[in-house]
Amino acid sequence: MSDEEHHFESKADAGASKTYPQQAGTIRKNGYIVIKNRPCKVPHVTRTDYQLIDISEDGFIKDGFAEGKDLVVTVMSSMGEQICALKDIGPK
Repeated sequence: MSDEEHHFESKADAGASKTYPQQAGTIRKNGYIVIKNRPCKVPHVTRTDYQLIDISEDGFIKDGFAEGKDLVVTVMSSMGEQICALKDIGPK
């Protein structure tokens, strides 16, 4: 036998990855995702629908409301609240 030591450096990982692509709709709450090579925890997101009955001075939905449309606003909240959808459910 030989007295010399053999050192192997492995620079290949056989194509294995620590992450994999996933559809946004299949991500579970309190799971982890990677965005721009940084791990992020998925927050608990709630969706609530409200029927619009009045608009304050800073509202941006005034046109449809002034026409007498019956509107439903969808609000998503996680780390803050944001209107994400507006639906016309018919005339008043």
